[in-house]
Amino acid sequence: MVSSIGTTLRRTLLLVMLAVGVGTALSWRNARAGTPGPSEPPQWPDLPGRADGGQTWVAADVDGSAPDTHPVKARDFSGIFHVPGGRFYDRTRPDRCYATTDDAEADGYRRSKA
Repeated sequence: MVSSIGTTLRRTLLLVMLAVGVGTALSWRNARAGTPGPSEPPQWPDLPGRADGGQTWVAADVDGSAPDTHPVKARDFSGIFHVPGGRFYDRTRPDRCYATTDDAEADGYRRSKA
């Protein structure tokens, strides 16, 4: 008789623990489901541009040369821009071409040392 009481108590305790665990899991799930998500996707700030609203840079020509209107060549990988007459200007294949050095510096590029 003593062993049947012990078995009953163990089973009751096990059921109580199981009920508490299931209740906790359901409570966590309901609280998480009620959490509102973002109402709209985040908006990225506009890239710097000219005061007149124009674009500060253009893509290089197909052959890798800079257009006559935007002679300053900039490379994204190095973060450096090259000016006409510079040591490496002729062999630089630009990612972006700028009209002025001020525009290139405003976009975070630095002037080449040579």
